[in-house]
Amino acid sequence: MRDLFEKIYKDKGPLGKWASQAEGYFVFPKLEGQISNRMKFQGKDVITWSINDYLGLANHPEVRKVDAEASNEYGAAYPMGARMMSGHTSLHEQLQQELAAFVSKEAAYVLNFGYQGIMSTVDALVGKDDIIVYDVDAHACIIDGVRLHMGKRFTYKHNDIESLEKNLERANKMATQTGGGILVISEGVFGMRGEQGRLKEIAALKKKFNFRFLVDDAHGFGTLGATGAGAGEEQGVQDDIDVYFATFAKSMASTGAFIAADKEIIDYLKYNLRSQMFAKSLQMLLVKGALKRLDMIRTMPELKENLWKVVDALQSGLKERGFDIGSTQSCVTPVYLKGSIPEAMALVKDLRENHGIFCSIVVYPVIPKGLILLRMIPTAMHTLEDVAVTLEAFSSIRERLTSGLYKRLSASVSAAMGD
Repeated sequence: MRDLFEKIYKDKGPLGKWASQAEGYFVFPKLEGQISNRMKFQGKDVITWSINDYLGLANHPEVRKVDAEASNEYGAAYPMGARMMSGHTSLHEQLQQELAAFVSKEAAYVLNFGYQGIMSTVDALVGKDDIIVYDVDAHACIIDGVRLHMGKRFTYKHNDIESLEKNLERANKMATQTGGGILVISEGVFGMRGEQGRLKEIAALKKKFNFRFLVDDAHGFGTLGATGAGAGEEQGVQDDIDVYFATFAKSMASTGAFIAADKEIIDYLKYNLRSQMFAKSLQMLLVKGALKRLDMIRTMPELKENLWKVVDALQSGLKERGFDIGSTQSCVTPVYLKGSIPEAMALVKDLRENHGIFCSIVVYPVIPKGLILLRMIPTAMHTLEDVAVTLEAFSSIRERLTSGLYKRLSASVSAAMGD
């Protein structure tokens, strides 16, 4: 019998093997200063394109005022205990009612965290006889939720309706045998590529196949749709989404999440979501803060308008300069380049040190080998000047990448790691 930790000592994993070169700079970096379009990284001012504060609410003076007042009134602990036992309040109920109305659902339930919340939702919705069909590019939280499922699951090719239909046919046959049901899961916006899920086409298949539809709209809530109610509103199919999920961590710049559905479904879920039943309630200062943020999203359309001015300027500017930004249909702005991991490290260091641009870097195994993804999150805080500076910087680093400069600079790193 071998030591359980033997594999850890021998193989740090595809990302972990770069820890000595990457940690503190490329991964687990420390951005300092107030959340803004410009912050400090290792003592230098940088334009930050990695903050999920879409609508610029994190440091909005009205939000800061409510957060401070709530903290002063309730502290950081109240209420104590799980919602079912001692952590339920009338303000939790008010937030749920307002969220449900905003996304056009009968009822909603507030969750402590987005990641554990969606996992627990998937787990509660299906039993061993049920079948899950989900997009192969679904977020890790969905994949982890699916892993909890004791029954059968199928993936369909990313945003491929023909692939989905084939897998629904397989699921339908199996469900007929097991006596179970079918749950289809998509994201409203895929956070890495920026593509909207093909919710309208998926919903249309409900006429042919008997399934229920769960949508994780973390990046769509607050940014898409006429009122900001998300990708379902944007595509005109909100009523066809059986269970709608969104997080407070993006447009609302806070902590927490919620699910919304028919009242009977929410009543069932709130008694069966293990991660909520046995976990501390969302603190009051976060609940009151969420109420304020939601009110601003509803009543201040200029927040979303300002966001999209920046998005349009950034994405159109990148396209005009010949950059590949994929097929994004959202604020998420990916820039695809070709190169190795050591080249990506050299490129990002150049961006940060010499151009004052901070954006996230994504490499293998998240994306295929040989690709570099620079992922940018525009916000309402950014300016057109930020966009102009960034476009110039990207043109510069692309020229250096194609000339082989980064390959030469990274040769020693690559040799040291045996890549």
